[in-house]
Amino acid sequence: MSIATKTGDRGTCSLMYNRRVSKAHPRVEAYGCVDELNAALGLARATTRHNSIGDNLLALQKDLVTLMGELATAPEDLPRYAKDGHALVTPELTAKVDRLIQEIEAQKVKLQGWATPGANMGSAALDLARTVCRRAERRVCALQEAGQLQNPEIMAFLNRLSDLLWLFARWTETQEARG
Repeated sequence: MSIATKTGDRGTCSLMYNRRVSKAHPRVEAYGCVDELNAALGLARATTRHNSIGDNLLALQKDLVTLMGELATAPEDLPRYAKDGHALVTPELTAKVDRLIQEIEAQKVKLQGWATPGANMGSAALDLARTVCRRAERRVCALQEAGQLQNPEIMAFLNRLSDLLWLFARWTETQEARG
């Protein structure tokens, strides 16, 4: 089977359970932004010099796959999606991000003023991922405002994740400055 199915040649794509929608549909825009975020986290993971950051980013990427699957499912198909055994975004995923935030904050990370990305490659990649996360958050917010987001935990998870990425970037800058 070829990757080029040609089914999207007319500007539509398939959600879970073969529901066709426009490629410009807000749901497609939302999970597309999360896909970009996943790629940005991959870049940050590939550039980090710190195993702890890399390990956490990989775990977060796996959580984003869960989030994308849920976003790629129309609200009316979510009961079937859950019944089929697919994971949903839960408060436990958000709590995991909260714990990471607390761990980083406990390490006395340098937090002076507005951050200017680019102090080093690792922190720059994390700041890029943070801005992509904020865009994904805005797209998911648009779904929520349109009454198309069934799980408000997705908003909470993305909001915390962007905070965590900001802290990871500052932590990386602090570590690099210490030598």
